[in-house]
Amino acid sequence: MRRVSRIAVAGVATATIAVSLSACGGSSTDASSSSSSGKGKGLALAYDVGGKGDQSFNDAATAGMDKANKEFGYTSQAVEPQDGESDADKVQRLEQLAKSGYNPVIGVGFAYAPAVKEVAAKYPKVTFGIVDDEQDKAANVADLVFHEEQASYLAGVTAAKTTKSNIVGFVGGVDVPLIHKFEAGFKQGVEDTKKGVTVKSQYLTETAQEGGFSSPDKGENAAEGQIDAGADVVYAAAGLSGQGVIKSAAAHKIWAIGVDSDQYKQDALAKYKKYILTSAMKDVAGAVYNLAKSVHDGKPETGVVRASLATGGVGLADSNPAFKDNADLQAALKKAEAGIKDGSIKVKTS
Repeated sequence: MRRVSRIAVAGVATATIAVSLSACGGSSTDASSSSSSGKGKGLALAYDVGGKGDQSFNDAATAGMDKANKEFGYTSQAVEPQDGESDADKVQRLEQLAKSGYNPVIGVGFAYAPAVKEVAAKYPKVTFGIVDDEQDKAANVADLVFHEEQASYLAGVTAAKTTKSNIVGFVGGVDVPLIHKFEAGFKQGVEDTKKGVTVKSQYLTETAQEGGFSSPDKGENAAEGQIDAGADVVYAAAGLSGQGVIKSAAAHKIWAIGVDSDQYKQDALAKYKKYILTSAMKDVAGAVYNLAKSVHDGKPETGVVRASLATGGVGLADSNPAFKDNADLQAALKKAEAGIKDGSIKVKTS
């Protein structure tokens, strides 16, 4: 099947500087530049919980920013979130970035939805992006969203074709509609592929503020419980917390399925990669880069920009030979992907 490739970060010099953002406290920020061509500051990212280094969602956005820097000679900026921050803090952060001349300004994660809506109305000449949320129609906002359920369906097919115990696990970071899409697609993929397989599901927290996307220890504990109950394949849609799920899977020598980025290739997870069978990916890097390019070209994307299997914006990573060389599994995935694309398989979102 076609692989959604992760944009490589190469050839871009990166320096870390300290900045002070009103009402947000001290915040470490990355400024990346590949040239001094004077083509503009470029884009700004406001990271979701977990920040840079999550080996998942935020790092994918960073890769898209770095590619734009390299191609367009930008000096972009990425700002870390603060513990316990309010929507007002996010508003202040986005306003500061817009005032400083960055365009587009992208909130990486649905938590930025209220702030993007408020700030975009104040700065109509700046293009704003929000990843994983659909805003009310605004002339200068691009909603960068994905059919996560489609990639998760394929993850479910993979789990069902791989399990020997007929018990598989799903660990969701936070109990919210976005993560319900991952769970729904995964369960349906399992059920459609192999009858009698039990899916054990667990959410780490009710809210993001409780650390569901940023606590590897919570992910590890949840995976331990599922593995103790017999699961031999565990899929995590939990941001940074998913690292704990992968760690636990590796310790027990069972399969983990990663999320968002190709986690088999992540340096921080290298010692576990033998047990990362695949990852259900969404091309956040491509979405960020494409929005930056549209602004650079003078034709900013706006409205809902949704990626799917058909557009190549979601899919499964095939870096692990155990996944790629499994002919029976690949045949099942090819059939499932074709069904999703032609509409004969309608993947649930809840």
